[in-house]
Amino acid sequence: MPPGSKSITNRALLLAGLAKGTSRLTGALKSDDTRYMAEALRAMGVVIDEPDDTTFIVTGSGKLQAPAAPLFLGNAGTATRFLTAAAALVDGKVIVDGDAHMRKRPIGPLVDALRSLGIDASTETGCPPVTINGTGRFEASRIQIDGGLSSQYVSALLMTAAGGDRAVDIELLGEHIGALGYIDLTVAAMRAFGAKVERVSPVAWRVEPTGYHAADFLIEPDASAATYLWAAEVLSGGKIDLGTPAEQFSQPDAKAYDLISQFPHLPAVIDGSQMQDAIPTLAVLAAFNETPVRFVGIENLRVKECDRIRALSSGLSRIVPNLGTEEGDDLIVASDPSLAGKVLPAEIDSFADHRIAMSFALAGLKIGGITILDPDCVAKTFPSYWNVLASLGVTYED
Repeated sequence: MPPGSKSITNRALLLAGLAKGTSRLTGALKSDDTRYMAEALRAMGVVIDEPDDTTFIVTGSGKLQAPAAPLFLGNAGTATRFLTAAAALVDGKVIVDGDAHMRKRPIGPLVDALRSLGIDASTETGCPPVTINGTGRFEASRIQIDGGLSSQYVSALLMTAAGGDRAVDIELLGEHIGALGYIDLTVAAMRAFGAKVERVSPVAWRVEPTGYHAADFLIEPDASAATYLWAAEVLSGGKIDLGTPAEQFSQPDAKAYDLISQFPHLPAVIDGSQMQDAIPTLAVLAAFNETPVRFVGIENLRVKECDRIRALSSGLSRIVPNLGTEEGDDLIVASDPSLAGKVLPAEIDSFADHRIAMSFALAGLKIGGITILDPDCVAKTFPSYWNVLASLGVTYED
């Protein structure tokens, strides 16, 4: 069983923190990313209890307080983007910061959008740290933002807008946005906590200043984590019961199930724009496909926890030279089913990226000699990953 969805857990934590009253979040993910979010909310006056491994009980006053110190969010992208926007609702100064990796991840478009609302927000580098001097009020009622780099910017603004003092229209500049399905997740979560959101066009939303009320909220399993287990099924020829059928997931990465089911006859071209976190899984799976696979629409992977396009191409090519190559922002996997059963010693640099570590572990199901460097980085979203694989019969050597 995969853990609860990181994406939904961090949305629900923030919304419950902004709400007045006590919310119970069940099925939640407890990982590095969600702990950073919970600790930041506690620093802003929210009371959060954790009675078990999958539950948060969140009590908010309906108003976040200015924290006494900068909010440190590690390399948690959702927490960083969401709290940067939510800080506008605080009456006071908030500094949002992260680790060395986060300080290389762009946040300029979100800061510019906040400024367009009259909010005092600044970043010296276009990346964290970000300083926000909030007032809880907006001076404008319309935001235009380029969501091409990250849908998280748009989700952050949507969730914040409901806590303001006027209706806000949020419009995308251009129609290109990665992972539009994650915005749908955001809107659904907002509505569950009492927000009124209307999609007025394919690229625009209107958010009323309703604030949020407390709610009990069930979080579905993480579809991105499920992709590793779906891939393990087809690579091993086994069967894994995840407890939730693929068609019941609402997260965009669940779209990868249909592709994984086609292995070893994956399509020649896979567009990853709407299932970005599933691409590392699919890329490693493609190494054993009958025919080569080109991954397109994945340029946003350059600005994830690491440059995932580079990490995938270099990791694949450590297994066999030129197994993975880059053409611009496309990744080409020169599939070779004859690799299965061979011993091909390769040290895979995970670049401290949980998805790189977890996806390349799948290669070890088919070939010997795969070593994952920094395996503990999976704690970011799937702390029990290695134990789950072990429960399926996978063995490890130190």
